Amino acid sequence: MPIPTETTYARENLEAAGGHLDLVQAPFTLPRSRLIIFAQGEGLRVCTSEYEKRLSECVVLENLRVLGADGAVLPVTRVLPHVIEFGNGAITLSFAGPTGLGIGPGSGHSGSATIHWQTPDGVAHSLPVGEAPNVSVHLAIDADRHTTATQADGHAAHVAATESIWLEWFAKCPPVREDLRDMAAFCWWVLGANIVEMPALGSARAVVPSKIGYVGLWQWDAYFIAVGLRHGDPELAREQLSLAFGFPREDGQLPDVVHELGILATSDDLPASDRETLRRAGSAIADPSAPVPLTKPPLAAWALRKVLEVQPAESFGGEDWVDAQLDTLRRSQDWWFATSDLDGDGMPEYGHPYSSGLDDSPIFDGPLPTTAPDLGAYLVLQDLELAGFAERLGREGWQELARKHRARAARTQELLLGMWDESTGFFHARAAGEPVSSHAVVGLMPLLTGSLPEQVKARMLGDLENPERFGTPWSIPTVAADDADYSTERMWRGPVWINTNSLVIEGLRNSGEPERARALAEQTVKLVIHGGGPHEYFNPVTGRKAKTATTAFGWSAALFIDLAVQLSTSERW
Repeated sequence: MPIPTETTYARENLEAAGGHLDLVQAPFTLPRSRLIIFAQGEGLRVCTSEYEKRLSECVVLENLRVLGADGAVLPVTRVLPHVIEFGNGAITLSFAGPTGLGIGPGSGHSGSATIHWQTPDGVAHSLPVGEAPNVSVHLAIDADRHTTATQADGHAAHVAATESIWLEWFAKCPPVREDLRDMAAFCWWVLGANIVEMPALGSARAVVPSKIGYVGLWQWDAYFIAVGLRHGDPELAREQLSLAFGFPREDGQLPDVVHELGILATSDDLPASDRETLRRAGSAIADPSAPVPLTKPPLAAWALRKVLEVQPAESFGGEDWVDAQLDTLRRSQDWWFATSDLDGDGMPEYGHPYSSGLDDSPIFDGPLPTTAPDLGAYLVLQDLELAGFAERLGREGWQELARKHRARAARTQELLLGMWDESTGFFHARAAGEPVSSHAVVGLMPLLTGSLPEQVKARMLGDLENPERFGTPWSIPTVAADDADYSTERMWRGPVWINTNSLVIEGLRNSGEPERARALAEQTVKLVIHGGGPHEYFNPVTGRKAKTATTAFGWSAALFIDLAVQLSTSERW
């Protein structure tokens, strides 16, 4: 579809995204910066964004307010991605580089103003904004969260530089249908806002799940975020995969998380807060007798294929880069069968809830390890993806490699079909070999294989349409509505997640149901719009943000973009 001139298009997206920046659910920030700004009473709170630290531990400035010449507080009257306006533009706040803030006269400036704030130790500070057109207060924040305040010229230049960064980003926002454009702009803002640098990893740009509490690169998040980024910034999408695939262990296992302090690859690497959460839930895995590997489900080859669909390998360093990634992914796939088949029956299991991505799912209420139909489906899909790569690329000896992948996929498919319960019409997980009664969304993932028996597929489609099962007002709930474990608010026990919806959409398409796939895609993008943004998860009855869900969530934003692009391009269905 035609795009206006680049500058006009970028500015329209910038302004559309600004309509969502309420400084509560969507803070003020800058790509690559660790500073995030929230509303706080009549003023603002400035925090840093750090791995495994609560915002309350990362406060830099409290109660930052602007007072006019009469001593009255100038309220925040408008927020755009590059500027916060006080008093209808009399004073503006913008970034002065990634570690500084500038507060100075705006277009509506008249008379004097004073900036007041408190440091975390409770000490109050203030500085006047000069009456000269460009004299501002510059707040520089160092790595230890110490603030240096000075008066300086150049505020207009800082505003212009920050605006330029955002305009460059919004120029890349992929064009979509008119009814999806406003939310697409906001979702594209979320992806840009969640870019952080990880100095320990060189100049790498990680698009984190959220600067609010999720400052690291999780395997699954990286895959889903790359799938959305590919439509507007395929190079940044590739960077996410390079980071995710860049730290395999000697046995081929990919770590769960890559972060600035290292990697999280076993239960020994878990933060103390995670262990305490598991203890409170009564999980026996909180204190294992031996380290348990932590990873994420094998969707890596699927994500790589998606990214390469929109930009050829030559743009990413050529065939050598692709071959290196495929070698890593083959070793990772082999790891599941060699190391995570914990009962030796040929079907790998989850040894820890965290490795599933669905930490709180009721399929983990019983003893571990858990044999899960979603893992079986992902393993089938990944072997088929790896076979497809081998066949298309045609390196010497790779045709035999493709046959091995397809043969293993067929064996895994047979074991997966053995998890089907004809009496309940569902794929059930097993806890340490015993069937789990819960009807969780993992039982829908075998659709991804695209090769289920017709009678099995028909019963699954019936469940998706049944309002007493998965056909809730806003679907798909992560546990069926008639299940004893169903909750409209508790993480993976009922709320709708955009990533599981996207995987079921993919499964419907793989299973020869394009109309159903498109209908679910339409409902999913409407859910994000109805709910007010790309939240972490949604109430399946109201369609609103679940109470404890994180806002401005990376994979929800990325997958909204991916679905919006597909829905705006009819031939994709």
